[in-house]
Amino acid sequence: MGKKAKGSRKGKKAWRANISTEEIEDFFEKSTKDALSGGSLQALSSDSLFYEDKSKDLAVKKKIEKHRERVLHCDSLLQKNQFVKPVPSSILKKCSKNRSVVSNKKEVNQDGDKDDSSVFDLWGDKGEDNKKVKKVAKPTLIPAVEVDPPGCSFNPSYESHQDTLASAVAEEMQKIYKNELGPEPVPLTVPGEAIAEEDMYFLDVDGGSDNEESTLENEDAALEKKPIKTKRVTKVELNKRARRKEQLKKEAEAKKIKALSKEIDSIPEIVQEIEQEDEEKKKRHLRRQVAKQEMLKARPPRLGKHKFEPAPVQVLLSEEITGSIRKLKGCCTLIKDRYKSIEKRGLIAPAKRRRN
Repeated sequence: MGKKAKGSRKGKKAWRANISTEEIEDFFEKSTKDALSGGSLQALSSDSLFYEDKSKDLAVKKKIEKHRERVLHCDSLLQKNQFVKPVPSSILKKCSKNRSVVSNKKEVNQDGDKDDSSVFDLWGDKGEDNKKVKKVAKPTLIPAVEVDPPGCSFNPSYESHQDTLASAVAEEMQKIYKNELGPEPVPLTVPGEAIAEEDMYFLDVDGGSDNEESTLENEDAALEKKPIKTKRVTKVELNKRARRKEQLKKEAEAKKIKALSKEIDSIPEIVQEIEQEDEEKKKRHLRRQVAKQEMLKARPPRLGKHKFEPAPVQVLLSEEITGSIRKLKGCCTLIKDRYKSIEKRGLIAPAKRRRN
């Protein structure tokens, strides 16, 4: 298609006929679009078109707050590891000490003078800074003062005295049997006779070693001299070996499948065995806990390289019972008793026993 032919513009009629209506058509198209979209934006007010979002505005921080939020480089290095707790710096400790100072309020006297003196309030501040952490001792099952059995009295009954005396004798006999039946220590020196100088020369001589070495050398030489004969393998033999190898492979696979089917069939038995093992483990754990509690009642935990040795039972023999406190033999066992009690409660480590 060629360009549209222009009309003549000589008269007024020609001018009116060639006036363009594009602006009017554009206006109508724009008005229809605004009507379909909900109205023109020019008619709306500026408040409905724009608004200020103040939800994320940050307040202006003071210089002091910024200084408090600063983190030292050593603390920042420790904060990167979640398993390491940062050690508070000395600056924070100084600040906490300064905060504990409570200034007294300015009171106006009757004369009108003001009291500007500051006083430390020792009992008023109940903050966490003035609290001292106290070490809580672990509670022990062993009492501080143990009561001896009734057979250890200065005037006991016959039955109680015989029971206590029998237990003391059993403890002593157990120590004796332990020393006698225990393994013998390794002696530091072995007894023997002195060897003469003439016999020293014959100690390193070995008579049968030379003959054995000569026979071995002869056998090796005979094997080297024999010619090595190689047997030629035929194709039939190779096929037999290949068939045998495949047969063994199939038998191994069949055995694996059979064993797997047996394991699948025995699943309920395996589950029952596992349950029984779990029950046995729980019972064993309970027994260990009970034994540990009983052991803690009798002796303390191991603190040093020496074990705790309980003191022997202070029981009188039958000949020593007089029935009167005045006739008792004097013995200073109170200090030893207190010392053994402290060792038994685990407050100090047991020391090596000194033999006089």
